[in-house]
Amino acid sequence: MKTPKRIQPLVDDGLVDEVISRLMSGKEADIYVVRCGDQVQCAKVYKEAAKRGFKQAVHYQEGRKVRSTRRARAMEKGSKFGRDQQEKVWQTAEVDALRRLADAGVRVPRPYDMLEGVLLMELITDDAGDVAPRLCDVVLTEEQALEDHALMMHYVVLMLCAGLVHGDLSEFNVLVDAYGPVVIDLPQAVDAAANNHAEAFLLRDVNNMTRYYGQYAPALVGSRYGEEIWALYEAGDLHPEVSLTGEFEDSGEAANVEDVLAEIKAAFEEEQERQERLNDSD
Repeated sequence: MKTPKRIQPLVDDGLVDEVISRLMSGKEADIYVVRCGDQVQCAKVYKEAAKRGFKQAVHYQEGRKVRSTRRARAMEKGSKFGRDQQEKVWQTAEVDALRRLADAGVRVPRPYDMLEGVLLMELITDDAGDVAPRLCDVVLTEEQALEDHALMMHYVVLMLCAGLVHGDLSEFNVLVDAYGPVVIDLPQAVDAAANNHAEAFLLRDVNNMTRYYGQYAPALVGSRYGEEIWALYEAGDLHPEVSLTGEFEDSGEAANVEDVLAEIKAAFEEEQERQERLNDSD
């Protein structure tokens, strides 16, 4: 196929030899299958901020550290230079998250290179060598759903132990190969300690996964893994080998009405977006 304009610099630099096909178009990036030497890889081309469909990106960026004070000031002022730097921070956040999570034991695609807003990374495939399906396209047995859900909860724990919350975890951001689930799409990953929305993002991530697997394993419905994981994290008792029960008792403290309403609104928007993704995948 014709080489997309954004990938051409990688072809010119010899990093990419051929663009094989366009895999998909997401809310924050277009994905291509490319050949790099004797390897077939994945090229993620990030969309510009004005063209991204990612809602409330500012909430995800809260707490991200920028080493250069000049860059930080420019980003705060919103100058053209600052906006350009904000884009670079958004894009490099995924590379950093992929490396940190791989080191922590989470199955994620291996990143290879990043140039001009294009991330080259491992292409996750099935036994036949074809692109691995998304979780939303896989039919599971009850036993497999329970096993994979437990593994995903373990991955959520490992992410949090590494200081990160995915922030957009759902059946659309998990691939399934012969060895099980692989977590993808991490430019929005948040710093658990520095982001005030981290708890809400984690609860939504866990609820999304539990809702999906619960279709195949009804025993998961009503479980409260998210609350349990966050409570262990806040108490300093979370570690990679922790045993989860899915049970949690509320403290009985009065809920903050504004926070509850905000969560309801976010859940409503998430469901709308989920339905749009389902329609797009049909």
